[in-house]
Amino acid sequence: MIVRIMGEGQLRVADGHFAELNTLDDELLAEMESGDAEGFRRTLGSLLEAVRRLGEPLPDDALEPSELILPGPDAGLDEVREMLGDDGLIPG
Repeated sequence: MIVRIMGEGQLRVADGHFAELNTLDDELLAEMESGDAEGFRRTLGSLLEAVRRLGEPLPDDALEPSELILPGPDAGLDEVREMLGDDGLIPG
C-alpha cells in the first residue's frame, strides 16, 4: 500500500505490517477521544516513525496515487479529527 505522510512524501508499506500500525492507530484514537493531548502527540510520533521504519520511500518524482494519507508530525488534535474515518486513520 502507498502511504503518504503529509509534508514528507510517500512510502510503500507491505500489507503484513498493518497489524502493528493498526495497534498504534487504535491507541491514537483512544487518546483523541479522551482528550489526552500528550498521549496523542507521543502516539502520533510513534505511528509515523513505524511507517517510516516499515515502509520503503518512493522517489520524489514518483506519481503513485496514495491509498492512505497520514497527518504530518506537527498536526494538531483538531486537524487529525477531520482526517479520521470510522476505524481511525488506518482502515481495518
